[in-house]
Amino acid sequence: MAKDKPAGPIRVVVTLLEETSLFELSVPCAVFGEGYELTLCSTTPGGIQRAPGGLSLTAERGVDALRDADLVVVPACVMDGAYEPPEALLDELRAAHARGARVASLCSGAFVLAAAGLLNGREAATHWMYADELRRRHPRVRVNERALYIDDGSILTSAGTAAAIDLCLHIVRHDYGSAAAAEVGRRMVVAPHREGDQSQYAPAGAPRVRTSEQGLAPVLDWALDRLQQPLAVGELAARAGMSTRTFERYFAREVGTTPLRWLNQQRLARARELLETTDLPVDTVAQRSGLGSGDGLRQHFHRALGTTPAAYRRAFRMPRGAPPRTPFRGPAPEPPLLNRRRS
Repeated sequence: MAKDKPAGPIRVVVTLLEETSLFELSVPCAVFGEGYELTLCSTTPGGIQRAPGGLSLTAERGVDALRDADLVVVPACVMDGAYEPPEALLDELRAAHARGARVASLCSGAFVLAAAGLLNGREAATHWMYADELRRRHPRVRVNERALYIDDGSILTSAGTAAAIDLCLHIVRHDYGSAAAAEVGRRMVVAPHREGDQSQYAPAGAPRVRTSEQGLAPVLDWALDRLQQPLAVGELAARAGMSTRTFERYFAREVGTTPLRWLNQQRLARARELLETTDLPVDTVAQRSGLGSGDGLRQHFHRALGTTPAAYRRAFRMPRGAPPRTPFRGPAPEPPLLNRRRS
């Protein structure tokens, strides 16, 4: 059940760390740049942070910006063994968490949260490459090197690189609903929710879904337009021009899960969107999303989300006639390189 949200825009503060990863820094800026009130803060007295490639980063605010935050995001930090988070940053992180702000780390940013004591006794995710080091430095943290991300209520942690996107989209889904997260995912050309865990990426990860006319993208689009219909793996394989066995192997390598799990994931996402944006009866939502009857939809919701369709709708459906708190707009879409008409 989602907790009550602030009346105004959700205030997000992203910390600039020494030698921070530009990718993990750019992810929250891209995801939370619209629909949220975004602030970057410096963590050094001089206000200038070093970045790879000889770049320097500056921010108008210092760590005092955390005092106004509803959500603090700590990107990846340098992992050369020499980095010590500034004590002023650790103090502000503790204070922000104590007053009820959410605190999230991306990849090795978990080391900063651990240094602040915020992960003591908690399960936390980080990049699988750093899991043993996090255990060694902070033995009170229950490190989960398999999870893409972990939401422990007010503390959220993610694995590396693409998992930073997963966690940020999860936060959007919590704050604005799955339809908003799906829209951000479409604009960033990533899946709004990935199945599986880090074990499929260590030591070598499966390629992400391609979004051009190559790979499985045309087959996935075709299936998404027909989720309400019975879809067999053999039918998808034939659409891709492959045998069923070859298709299942190729699908697992490209998408990172099985065709049936992917279909169930997409159907559940469609059901969530319909519950958020329409007043359709639960049975109709189940039929239109391809999950059969209302009882089938309830079983899927209980298994995947730990709630019921009715409770989910109460949490995320905007009351009729009520003005939206803040219209959600995802990051501005990039100029298209290829305009593709869906069949």
